[in-house]
Amino acid sequence: MLHGIVVIDGWLVSSLGEGAVAVLGLSASIAGLLIGLIVAFSNATQIRIAQAFGSADRVFLKSALLSGLTINIAVVLAGLCLLAAFAGPLIDGLAHDAEIAAGARSYLSIFAVVIVAEAVGHCLTGHFNGCGETRLPALSYIVAVPVNVTVSVVLIHGLFGAPALGVTGAAVGSAVASVLQVGFLAGLLLARDRALLRVGGWRNGSFAATLRRHFTFSLPIAATFGSATIAMSVCGLLYARLPVNDFAAMTIIMPWVQVVGTFGMCWAQAAGIYVGQMLGRSTPGEVLDAFLSVVWRSSFLASGLVALIYAGICLASPWIYPELHPDTRATLLSFLPILILLPFPKGSNAICGNTLRAGGETLYVMHVFVWSQWLFRVPATAAAVLWLDASVTVVFALVLAEELIKFTPFHARMRRGHWKTGRIED
Repeated sequence: MLHGIVVIDGWLVSSLGEGAVAVLGLSASIAGLLIGLIVAFSNATQIRIAQAFGSADRVFLKSALLSGLTINIAVVLAGLCLLAAFAGPLIDGLAHDAEIAAGARSYLSIFAVVIVAEAVGHCLTGHFNGCGETRLPALSYIVAVPVNVTVSVVLIHGLFGAPALGVTGAAVGSAVASVLQVGFLAGLLLARDRALLRVGGWRNGSFAATLRRHFTFSLPIAATFGSATIAMSVCGLLYARLPVNDFAAMTIIMPWVQVVGTFGMCWAQAAGIYVGQMLGRSTPGEVLDAFLSVVWRSSFLASGLVALIYAGICLASPWIYPELHPDTRATLLSFLPILILLPFPKGSNAICGNTLRAGGETLYVMHVFVWSQWLFRVPATAAAVLWLDASVTVVFALVLAEELIKFTPFHARMRRGHWKTGRIED
């Protein structure tokens, strides 16, 4: 549902034409840099919280939550300062025309509220997930998404006497929904676990030492997710150099890849949470192997479901996006074979990555991600778009190629089994 913010906005503004979709695509590529860093540090916090929950150490649990929240807020404030300084020239250089540039600036100025809200909300989500309360974050989005749709529709089209803000109206709807979602999660934390915040002491003696230790643990994980998000955003900015209809097709399909792919990714993330809790309890290696065997077999069902949903989206695109140009819809259909294959290696790689992180092999996971992205996908995308004039379908196929490149190093590392002996403080 986090990725669904952009999907919802894209669906709602698609009736305004390819120009409006291009505004959203350009804005989302830039804002995605900060959202990705927030998600990165929050995932590191989630692993620490899972380990603390497994060990039943309340001081550790409080330390992980407050350290993660402090880091998230610091990252987002620094990021917004950089955004204020450099986003304008970047937009002007990449936008197809002055109208798209102006729309992107307006959208980003409002979307900054979403970024701040997610800095808090995603840390709270990591806390509840790490403690096994996975239904609560989902419930928060179920409350927020209808608000997002309602407010956005009213402000995009100027219904019921409201001003017609176009794409900016979609940003306002997302901002209102994000603030509501964060308030809901904060209220749940205070209502269910207020005593946790009053637990005395810190994991490493003082808050400064605890924060430093948390940051040291988080940095490789944040670098992994941050690299993936930055690479995705750089590719998104490269997509902006495609013809406007091709760029609109990529803008529409990439958020769907993230949203629908979340079924497989969160299956793997849940496995990582359980492995973290089991390692916190010093679970024997054979029990871990048996658990992961079941997880892996079930992941193929999740990947198959994702592939079916991708196929449905592509085949139903004439009805989902009836106002789009026929060439844009034809491009969406050309993505279908890639989308059917993508979930299987992607889901298996995700199980490896989350399990290795929970077992302390965060640096290895970082290297696999970083080198596959920056030695292959980003330069290959740049070459295909800027120099080779490749078709947009070939450009999109590089997403699948990256997963195939990561497959062997991830699975070979899992078979070695060193992650089973990883200690929490390592």
